[in-house]
Amino acid sequence: MVQGACAKADEDLAGGGLGVGRVLVPQDVGASVLVDSYSFQGTMSSMTGPELSRLGEELGLDAVGAAPVEAYTETERHIRERRERGLFADMQFTMARPEVSCHPETLLPAARTVVSAALCYYAPAPEQPDGTGRLPRYTWRHAYADLREKLNALGRALGGEYRVLVDENDHVDREAAARSGVGFYGKNTLLITRRHGSWVVLGTLVTEAALDATPPLGADCGECRLCVDACPTGALDEPGVLDSTRCLSYWTQSRAPIPDEYRAPLEDRVYGCDICQDVCPWNRGVEKRRAGERHGEAFVSLVDWLEADDADLRARYDRLYVPRNDPRFLRRNALVAAGNVGGDGERRAVAPYADSDDPLLREHAAWALERMLERQA
Repeated sequence: MVQGACAKADEDLAGGGLGVGRVLVPQDVGASVLVDSYSFQGTMSSMTGPELSRLGEELGLDAVGAAPVEAYTETERHIRERRERGLFADMQFTMARPEVSCHPETLLPAARTVVSAALCYYAPAPEQPDGTGRLPRYTWRHAYADLREKLNALGRALGGEYRVLVDENDHVDREAAARSGVGFYGKNTLLITRRHGSWVVLGTLVTEAALDATPPLGADCGECRLCVDACPTGALDEPGVLDSTRCLSYWTQSRAPIPDEYRAPLEDRVYGCDICQDVCPWNRGVEKRRAGERHGEAFVSLVDWLEADDADLRARYDRLYVPRNDPRFLRRNALVAAGNVGGDGERRAVAPYADSDDPLLREHAAWALERMLERQA
């Protein structure tokens, strides 16, 4: 049985470190799957933590843990409180229906265990060409699709009915990962794993198999404030809580004009932001273990984003969450980046938008052209 789903980023929030992480992180990765695999081997009656870890490693997962199925009561309360404070801006995702996303016990009949898994997506950055905009690392390849395949393989191995949820609105993956010891909440609101830091995508397997619970990680950020201090807009001033209205990543995915005060801090970013991850001490060392990883698409041509037709741009970047799947929002971002880092070629691509019939693009183009003049002065 395949359940259709338009997947979006899981803005996972939980516990004392509840926050909105990887705001932008949203994309359509397909359907969630409910499988009856009794015909393969029946349902696993029990499995220890070390056994689950070995099985996950065999399947290519970088971290895996299990927790009993139960409601995320505190997480639901935090979501409602922060929504009332306006910290989520106009985002929906897992915050839209906490009565669903915080209740894994409702996601599958006879559900007994929530298995959380992490897959590292880190790859070293190549040298950046001139005239390009920066993408966040998690978008360089389809890591969520890879994770979905591995979790389906895990579900089949455990047997019985299961449901896989990856980058979907129906479940707060980050809370499951914290409960099962896959990682802990960082002050930047992201889930931090021991070996791969926060350079991971998360997914969940809700299963009727009975697995031994794995304990929480028992680690935290201590006195470190590097991510809080590094955020150029103060979006993390309340450690462990993200104010989306001040988050650069949020604004690259918003339907509204990017506020003037956040345009220069975006620098060359055309989607998302990795600042709070780049400075995190838990993320050091992974570059040695992942030195041989392929890059994927780390940078995009600003001229290309401004000159490509809608259908082409939409098809090539369908892995990115774009409001209403409308490429004009990618062009808006490219205009800002061009104003910050563009040269003569980018100026020529920006200029026609100054007379655009689209008020959103016209206003951002005017800003970009003025910004280029300021940079030359």
